[in-house]
Amino acid sequence: MKTLFEKVWSDHVVMQEPGSPAILSIDLHLVHEVTSPQAFTGLEKRGLKVRRPERTVATMDHSTPTIKTSLPMLEPMARKQLETLAQNCERHGIQLHAYGSDTTGIVHVLGPERGLTRPGMTIVCGDSHTSTHGAFGALAFGIGTSEVEHVLATQCLLQHRPKTLEVRVDGRLGPGVTGKDVILAIIAKLGVGGGTGFVIEYTGSAIRALDMAGRMTVCNMSIEAGARAGMIAPDDTTIDYLARTRVPPTDRELAKWRALPTDEGATFDRSISLDASELVPMITFGTMPDTGIPIDAPIPAGNDKALAYMGLEAGRPLLGRDVDVVFVGSCTNSRIEDLRAAAGILRGRHVAKNVRMLVVPGSMKIKRDAEAEGLDEVFRAAGAEWREPGCSMCIAMNGDEVPAGKFAVSTSNRNFEGRQGKGARTLLASPLTAAASAVAGKVADPRTLV
Repeated sequence: MKTLFEKVWSDHVVMQEPGSPAILSIDLHLVHEVTSPQAFTGLEKRGLKVRRPERTVATMDHSTPTIKTSLPMLEPMARKQLETLAQNCERHGIQLHAYGSDTTGIVHVLGPERGLTRPGMTIVCGDSHTSTHGAFGALAFGIGTSEVEHVLATQCLLQHRPKTLEVRVDGRLGPGVTGKDVILAIIAKLGVGGGTGFVIEYTGSAIRALDMAGRMTVCNMSIEAGARAGMIAPDDTTIDYLARTRVPPTDRELAKWRALPTDEGATFDRSISLDASELVPMITFGTMPDTGIPIDAPIPAGNDKALAYMGLEAGRPLLGRDVDVVFVGSCTNSRIEDLRAAAGILRGRHVAKNVRMLVVPGSMKIKRDAEAEGLDEVFRAAGAEWREPGCSMCIAMNGDEVPAGKFAVSTSNRNFEGRQGKGARTLLASPLTAAASAVAGKVADPRTLV
């Protein structure tokens, strides 16, 4: 009897010496402009070529401006990063989804929508939120720049085998409660180190009821609980999603995918559970992702340093707190489903005068699809800024940042000090909560508008 993780892991172990890390074969290597330059330089210094260029796919997302692509970049370093990636991809025969092209997008949005991400794969990228792809039943995790170089050279990676953690969420989510609220509640329960040394498998009826966008959001933030990766077993929802991509599944793939879910009777090293019916919209109050609380709850005591930075007071609610910026986007919540959710709140309403709202699609495909549905018109009519694809305000690049001391309700994944700009104060939430807060000009409960 094996778990989903155990099946994928054992299928990719090339060699395992006792007491040593395993040599793990890698099916898909995703590359972007920030963590790859030194890796390519190291490769060339050693006189090595990319071992399997057809298994490497690159995109430009972190350093790219989200204003019109015809305008110059604000940051010379960002421009240099993009130029370097383009040169490296051309030199080594790697497919590149370049900035300004019709196929560009955030790396963890691009892989799934183009059918590159498949159940049972091993997937790595020089980005911590590679765990996103685990929503498809893949073993996907972030790696460092030296490991990027190693995968480029060998298409393999040395890895110690993690332990397994089951997070079961049963029951039905209430109105206004989304996958983002589920994962914020899980992280609040586990803590930022609760998943360290584990691969999480998310199970239960509430997880199965999520669409692929919701599942990707959940797996995306596994790393915020310290986990190596997050995984959800493939099912009909997974298969239906992949059937609509550029690479629909073959009969052989389908047979393999059907055998991937955890066997009945298989055991995990640890298990926890949550009741979906008890979950409500969540929002963070501190400077770590495990500071999520129900949106109508008072701020708890015991986080003096974080509260001092945030300018908040224990015992008082976040609900009703003035906000300055709202950001809908990032690899966590920039898919068409996220944009539809935000537009549903904004339709017929207007962003408060004191709020700047940015809506940043995760890829050019999502941008086109949203515009075909008229979502861009909804955002503009409401007073929000409709931008080009990119990581944007998630990492405060190319001018998309929160001013010092200002509060931002953000659909991204990290609320660290300075993450969205020097001195910025980030409140993580779902697209529904973000849009409701933009309309109110204050932290707002989306259940009042859904």
